[in-house]
Amino acid sequence: MKQVLLERYGTPEEGVRCAEVPEVGAPGAGEAVFDVLAFPINPADISMCRGTYRLRPALPATLGAECIGRVTAVGAGVAHLKAGDLVINLQRENWAQRRRVKGDDVIAIPPGTDVLQGAMLRINPPTALLLLSDVVDLRPGDWVIQNVANSAVGRLVIRLARARDLRTVNVVRRESLFGELTPLGADVCVVDGPDLAETVRAGTGGAPIRLGLDAVSGRATARLSACLADGGVVCNYGSMSGEDPVMPRSTLVALGQKLVGFILGRALATRSPAQIRTIYADLGEQIRTGILSAPVEKVYPIEEIKAAVAHAQQGERAGKILVAPNGPLR
Repeated sequence: MKQVLLERYGTPEEGVRCAEVPEVGAPGAGEAVFDVLAFPINPADISMCRGTYRLRPALPATLGAECIGRVTAVGAGVAHLKAGDLVINLQRENWAQRRRVKGDDVIAIPPGTDVLQGAMLRINPPTALLLLSDVVDLRPGDWVIQNVANSAVGRLVIRLARARDLRTVNVVRRESLFGELTPLGADVCVVDGPDLAETVRAGTGGAPIRLGLDAVSGRATARLSACLADGGVVCNYGSMSGEDPVMPRSTLVALGQKLVGFILGRALATRSPAQIRTIYADLGEQIRTGILSAPVEKVYPIEEIKAAVAHAQQGERAGKILVAPNGPLR
């Protein structure tokens, strides 16, 4: 079978290759085997290729924090899965044609789910959901501000916030993106810059903003905090700038603001397996019915992983880059 191997850290497309490896074999007791139908290339995957991610596995290594698969066989003791089920995998190393994993790490998702959208269920939808629920006790009518609002997480935040009667200020790098975000339910869209706080106050009528979601870091964190009310919280969950987040001491001390971090794994670790399955069941149904979705720019075969990884690093894409390791999707 085919599997993507990362053989050296550095330039991502130069470090990966599609290799022939032994088949995974039949499932043992408590295990499941599934064909990987599609996997996305996420910023964290690119960071891992560069060797700058928080995890740095020994090489050669297989990447991929998420995928969608179809179960082909289950071992003894696996009662919640059956052959033919669409599934997501909570473990890594999914850039391959097949996986054999512990059955407890696999979650069935609704039949009829769009494969490409289901491939993106594992990380971004629960990240958006928990950013809105775990950081600040938000109430209907509250305002949230986020940068990188045109990202997959940002678009999901807009939709999930609207469903909870929360209002969003959406910070992007160019005005041409406003037309994409407004139909999703964005209340205010602004372009990032040194006058961000003044622009936001004008757009919201000076309404207090309690939560800022930061995926850029660096000075962008300070610009976001300048938009928040006294006691507001900036939650950092990414670093598109490659820098550490920066906030003025005056906002922390005089205004009582807080800077906190978020990573999905830690947020899920505080929940029971039953709670985690409930989260994914709810989000999976919203994806199946089209309430939640993310744009896709192109799907590559696994043999073209170098081109796919290079494409995933291009700016101003119209959507996510995915790979279909077992051939064209039907």
